[in-house]
Amino acid sequence: MILLNQAELALRTGKMDERICEVYGCSGGSEQLSEYRGRLLHVIDGFCSTFGRNDEAELFSAPGRTELGGNHTDHQHGNVLAASVNLDIVSCAAPNDSMVVRIESEGYPMDEVDLTDLTPHPDETNRTAALIRGVAAAAHKQGFEIKGFDAYMTSNVLSGSGLSSSAAYETILGVMMNRFFCEDKLTAIDIAKIGQYAENIYFGKPCGLMDQMASSVGGIVAIDFESESEPKVCRISYDMQASEHSLCIIDTGGDHAELTSDYAAIPREMGEIAGAFGKTVLREVEEAEFLRAIPSLRRQYGDRAVLRAMHFFAENRRAVEEKEALQKGNFERFRQLVRRSGRSSAMYLQNVYAGMNPEKQDMSIALALAENILEARGAVRVHGGGFAGTIQALVPNDMLGYFKTTMESVLGKNACHVLTIRPAGGVVLMA
Repeated sequence: MILLNQAELALRTGKMDERICEVYGCSGGSEQLSEYRGRLLHVIDGFCSTFGRNDEAELFSAPGRTELGGNHTDHQHGNVLAASVNLDIVSCAAPNDSMVVRIESEGYPMDEVDLTDLTPHPDETNRTAALIRGVAAAAHKQGFEIKGFDAYMTSNVLSGSGLSSSAAYETILGVMMNRFFCEDKLTAIDIAKIGQYAENIYFGKPCGLMDQMASSVGGIVAIDFESESEPKVCRISYDMQASEHSLCIIDTGGDHAELTSDYAAIPREMGEIAGAFGKTVLREVEEAEFLRAIPSLRRQYGDRAVLRAMHFFAENRRAVEEKEALQKGNFERFRQLVRRSGRSSAMYLQNVYAGMNPEKQDMSIALALAENILEARGAVRVHGGGFAGTIQALVPNDMLGYFKTTMESVLGKNACHVLTIRPAGGVVLMA
């Protein structure tokens, strides 16, 4: 714990700059560094004014994440490639000597959760209070006594952007509880699993583990979900900025409303194909056996389910090949694989527009426009769930200004977000 006036002094005099750059991957004296300092000073001020406390506290951060490879492979126990990004949730927090967690997320009403009851509350489904209670319950199941604390948070992780603001929120909760009540004994993987448990059981969303793992572990990570309870996590040391390409996330402006059935159909149809072989997920099915059975599978389950299974087998291999390309420093190979991933999602996975509303194709328009701009350069792919969300582009730096301006002339101002990969996951910034 650190006195808040000392924390403010350290930020204003630059004594925190080295730590900030270590976490965010920025350089000293950069405009980004100044922005990060300002956000941390802001949460300190928010903590003091909200809770009337000016004593000791700590500063925390948890990043959003981007999916680099493995589109819709995780729920079939496949391979994915993901990375934390330089957008994050930052928090100033301290224990409050009670059993009540009080969290003020800037722009939202305060959440107050009494931890004397750690059972799921149906009235909290789809609310942040459910995540607070769920993370506390999961940590308690690990043998730790979780008590109350006060926290003021602010986030620049774009909501609904496929950057997983919910995983960042779960991660920062896990990091804070680990610091205050678990003697820092929880690993980054433990914290990711705790976040998934909270989202599945308390929040009511049956998500996989990729989002939480990428946010908690940080950097570029390859994850093999063959064993969902014990996924294999491999951190990859690769400087994406050295490739002379920029990572862009483009908001297509699509409406996510009433798309639940479209999202759910993907794992359901893949599961149906797996079930035809007596298996639960496609990872357990031999691809050669699947290929031989395509005629009967088409008759029983339809062409779309077969095509989605074909996407899985190819995309699962591709995610491993992308990992290997980055490990070898072969960006050109990685770029080509990313292009193939984008084509596979659009043609075979078919998660670029809702079948019930074919006249509305925001994502297809964005993909077509980006490919038209880049021609044979860079790469474009579907990002995350698809249907109406975001696309991802690797854009040569010498084209970045033109690419961003042209995309936004069609999709709207600030639709194209230029991000960097952050080297650290969920962290204590200052204690």
